[in-house]
Amino acid sequence: MAKLNQILAIEKGLKTRVYAEFTELHNATQKPGLMNGFHKAYQPRDEEGETYPPESQKVQHNAAEVFERVATILTELFDITATKDWANCHAKADVVIDGRVLLKDVPATYLLFLEKQLSDLSTFVAKMAELDPGADWSVDPSTGLFRTEPQATQRTKKVQRPIVLYDATEHHPAQTQLITEDVIAGQWVTIKHSGALPAPRKKLLLARIERLSNAVKYAREQANAIEAPDQKLAKDVFAYLFAP
Repeated sequence: MAKLNQILAIEKGLKTRVYAEFTELHNATQKPGLMNGFHKAYQPRDEEGETYPPESQKVQHNAAEVFERVATILTELFDITATKDWANCHAKADVVIDGRVLLKDVPATYLLFLEKQLSDLSTFVAKMAELDPGADWSVDPSTGLFRTEPQATQRTKKVQRPIVLYDATEHHPAQTQLITEDVIAGQWVTIKHSGALPAPRKKLLLARIERLSNAVKYAREQANAIEAPDQKLAKDVFAYLFAP
């Protein structure tokens, strides 16, 4: 008697082989030229007449033999799948985290599902935007968002003013020139808000997901280690389907 994990290990290869041969038979039996044949011989009207060699084409596939072969290969697939599914009905294990049972008597099929979902969730969390580490953040109780302290930045504007290059004299007027200079016009007061994930929180979540994922994998291995009694159901199925 095999164990469930041994059945699972060979099931994929068996499916590939069976489906390949089944597809080959399916394609061949759609072609009349492979299912039909003939034999013809030439008979002259008299002994002096011309003679020709006989012609023939052999039948490549016989429907009865094809059905027999189909029943044989599909019986393997039907029976190993039945063995797996019947065993899965009893394949259960606890998911244990740090010595505490988080989930009890979880079916192996659900453990497989959970393992995939945790993998996807890990990717989801890992790619989430993080809080800018270059700023100091605190939680705003009124919004639940993170916020920074107000930061002021000056706003300037360009102003022209004249300067005296040469003072006026008795014989010449003063010489002046306009220059442009930046003067402070006001200030921007900026408060940044964010709903991004703090890096320590992300690290903690990913660690929890990994710990749970490892516990699920361990539980799945435990569940799949049960005995898998052989199930032989396909014989009755094909005896009915292909009965004369």
